[in-house]
Amino acid sequence: MSAYLNTRVSLYSGRLLKPENFTALIKTPDAEMADALAGRGLPQLAAGFDDLDHRSLEQRIISAVLDETKVLIRPLTGADRSFLIYWTERFEVSNVKTLLRGKMTGDRPAALLNRLTPMGAFGRLDVQDLAHAEDVHELLRRLEAGPYAGIVRQARRAFEESQDPFILDAALDRGYYEGLVHRAQPLENAAGASFRRLMGPLIDRINLVWLLRYRFNYNLPPAQVYYLLVASRYSLSSSRLRGLAALGSPDAIRDALPEPLRTQLQDSNTIPDMFASMERDAADKCEKVLHSGAPAISRAFAYLLLRERDLRSVRAVLRGRHLHLPTADIHLAMYQPYDGQAA
Repeated sequence: MSAYLNTRVSLYSGRLLKPENFTALIKTPDAEMADALAGRGLPQLAAGFDDLDHRSLEQRIISAVLDETKVLIRPLTGADRSFLIYWTERFEVSNVKTLLRGKMTGDRPAALLNRLTPMGAFGRLDVQDLAHAEDVHELLRRLEAGPYAGIVRQARRAFEESQDPFILDAALDRGYYEGLVHRAQPLENAAGASFRRLMGPLIDRINLVWLLRYRFNYNLPPAQVYYLLVASRYSLSSSRLRGLAALGSPDAIRDALPEPLRTQLQDSNTIPDMFASMERDAADKCEKVLHSGAPAISRAFAYLLLRERDLRSVRAVLRGRHLHLPTADIHLAMYQPYDGQAA
């Protein structure tokens, strides 16, 4: 198993892009773009390049991630396989959110189905049945009888108390990532520090940006902010997050962070700046794990994290080109953070 997975990860790692590759992609003539994308292992994006709208582009990126994950899990069993499959399920949680939003706004089933991301072999939801639920309450009941019952049940309770669609979305995200943390525990025990070096920055980054956004962009009270964060055993532990949520400004939160995170973020003055700094640091850690002698499952997860980061930068390039943005603006958009939320 390890030999196959390590070999496959090493082969796939050659697809990861360097800064000069993005610069070349920005300058590539339209007539050559499909070949350039295909040459980087992105046939999903190469096909129909001229017709990419926002939703189609996002779906093609997810398709690329799913295709590569399908190959990487072939030799896996047990907790390793379960974890990587669950990592793909955040896309299906995004479909859950799309279904719920559609029911709230009275969208027809056909329109709803058209907006869902195809999950292929990774799909667990009966989307046809769910799209034809009578209303949001019936949809929630059907979801609670399905594979995401635990996530949906907690989110439904939060929604019933607030009647706020934002709280419903946030609770679904929290439930998903708490499931990820739970599934990571046996891998951290087996693979050791290398896997924890990947999970810790991921969950800390998600929790910090959510805390700042919920507290200061949406003005939620500290207790509600804390409730919507992911229970964590990493640098930003649950007890530390409780204290941070009670602070009165982003600067106060930044100054109360543990080292080395406080020093790392001392020059970051906005929430996107903080997230981007943490994301770059996490990518550096992924690179080190990927090119080390770490266990195969750690290297595979590091690759998937880096690959998706690359793909989202490719998305920024393609969208920027379609909008005829200046090169400088495209470079800026490439480093806009993905905040960890399913959608």
